[in-house]
Amino acid sequence: MRIVSLQPSISIILEKLGRLDTLIACTRYCLAAVPGLRQRNPVVVHDSWTAATDELTALSPDLVMASAPYRQESLAAILKAGFPVLSFSPHTLADIYNDIRLIAAVVDAKFQGEVLIGEMQSTMEKVRRQAALAATSPLVYCEEWGKPLIHSQPWVKELVEIAGGQFLGAPGKTTNAETVVSADPDVIVMAWCGAGDRVPLERVVRQRGWQDLKAVRQGRVYCIADEWLNTPAPVLKNGLRALASVLHPEVFGDIEQQMGRRIGISLNNA
Repeated sequence: MRIVSLQPSISIILEKLGRLDTLIACTRYCLAAVPGLRQRNPVVVHDSWTAATDELTALSPDLVMASAPYRQESLAAILKAGFPVLSFSPHTLADIYNDIRLIAAVVDAKFQGEVLIGEMQSTMEKVRRQAALAATSPLVYCEEWGKPLIHSQPWVKELVEIAGGQFLGAPGKTTNAETVVSADPDVIVMAWCGAGDRVPLERVVRQRGWQDLKAVRQGRVYCIADEWLNTPAPVLKNGLRALASVLHPEVFGDIEQQMGRRIGISLNNA
């Protein structure tokens, strides 16, 4: 099996399944998400949004795997050129588990796929049980993009609820600064696609006039690395732990010390 991965989530899943040997090409974002890929020296191609048929022709892959967000025109051109394409568009945790099962079946790793899903589900359940010990259920505004303002995806809503919070708004839909002001959330979490953990929180709060929001006054505005929340793959376990820590530090402790990575900045004087 000679696979081209057009999205980091697919490459991460293949790594967790122990089947990176099937990858002959991937995107530069995949290399960043899966450092072990660099040792295999795969061909670097464009992603699901900009993939072109000419770069695939020389590779002769058995299968091209893509995942949302993708451009229909790009995938249609790849199909028209005769390359088999398997595309994913998950919305919920259940969708992600099913995608893992499908990828595992394609690379003859069904057992490993079930183990991987089981590990994710076990983590979710453990966090859910711990979160039940918390005395409060804070209202959380999670933002996937800032221009326009877009709520995080449905699976992030599930993660917030597992972590003992209430998700503000409709997941995946646009909103505006005034609506967030009206809701006055207890916690604000920003995970902008492609921004890593570098969302300019102070500037965003200032430009939107959010200085008087409860979350800002109490120093509960955070940036969580976007790959931890926006990647539909096992890395969501890290996102869940990060959410649980910022929602209920009294229960889950300091996630930065536990995982050895800064999850963002808490604003105390925005």
